[in-house]
Amino acid sequence: MKVLFVHQNFPGQFLHLAPALAARGHDVRALTAETNRRPSPVPVLKYRWSGEPAAQGLGARYAQSAERGWRAARAAQQMRTEQGYVPDVVFGHPGWGETLFLREVWPEARHLVYAEWMYQGAGLDSGFDPEFARPALAGRVSTVARAAHLVQAMIGADAALSPTRFQADTFPAELRSKITLCHDGIDTARVHPDPAARYTLPDGSRTFRAGDEVLTYVSRSLEPYRGIHTFLRALPEVLAARPGAHVLIVGQEGQSYGPAPATGSWKDRFLAELDGRLDLSRVHFTGRVNYADFISILQLGRVHAYLTYPFVLSWSLLEAMAAGAMVVASDTGPLREVIEDGVTGRLVDFFDIPGWSRALIAALADPAAHAPLRAAARARVVADYDLNTVCLPRLIDFVESGPPR
Repeated sequence: MKVLFVHQNFPGQFLHLAPALAARGHDVRALTAETNRRPSPVPVLKYRWSGEPAAQGLGARYAQSAERGWRAARAAQQMRTEQGYVPDVVFGHPGWGETLFLREVWPEARHLVYAEWMYQGAGLDSGFDPEFARPALAGRVSTVARAAHLVQAMIGADAALSPTRFQADTFPAELRSKITLCHDGIDTARVHPDPAARYTLPDGSRTFRAGDEVLTYVSRSLEPYRGIHTFLRALPEVLAARPGAHVLIVGQEGQSYGPAPATGSWKDRFLAELDGRLDLSRVHFTGRVNYADFISILQLGRVHAYLTYPFVLSWSLLEAMAAGAMVVASDTGPLREVIEDGVTGRLVDFFDIPGWSRALIAALADPAAHAPLRAAARARVVADYDLNTVCLPRLIDFVESGPPR
């Protein structure tokens, strides 16, 4: 078959699926934004995109998404008219609008979308954290307005794929029948426990090894959506109770999902709040790290903290479990799907700072007692989320099954 992936930051969620389909003999290509500099495992065509168009008010998100969809559609038309390219399957991420008009170019293709998230006015991430919530009605209306292009994309698709049940259930009941559940997959042969794991700080001042008393935290960006405020506020008590413990915090200082702070970074804001209460000689901010170092950090940590609003589940959580980490996680919807409290990790109320301190202290103090949870966490990921034995075969079948529309 001819399979076209569409993603403004390709390969994105298709990192493993695209080359796997190519290896099976399919003609696999990708359509992505000209600003995307990530290496691609398959041939790509880039559509022109120099930035978001000017738009204001409640319709701004749809206007921006529609403009990007128009740019992608023009590039698709060029592929058809100049190259005679007509895919059997178009599989895109609808989050930025790229898939909105592709059926107008290729009506004969089977159109699939990656159903990552549907915005809702209440009950999910919007308004979850009262410390940073917008005024009730304005916040709900603004959030609902962001869903228009996603609803259109889902209605126009032949089928959709969602990585978790929690994320699939964010979509309206009328659309869920289109959704197949399958995670992107974790390479558990690569991500595994390693008693020889080690990591040296960027400035070379210290090397940590498996067995050291290390608490780890990972997020793409250090922001409230991933609970950096709760985590940092829990640390003074943790460090006081465990004088030999060190903390490794991985992530950049910008924001990926929620709003930016009024000034500076969220990290700076919360460190200023905790001024004088944190022993910063034992709290190490690594910034972004390469993948090998990221895995080493997960492998060597005695405890791994993961927090999130009711929002998309990070790959890093499942990678931590696959690495055999002792995970202490927020008791929010995404985590309840993958962690059983007291069996594969610990769940703590997102806002319970003393509870977080107690849970982290207990796990740091007695690693032997928590060894069964580590083993059970890895076993869960191997059984249900392994890339090569579980997820990739299902993903391949999702693309290959069914005739073109």
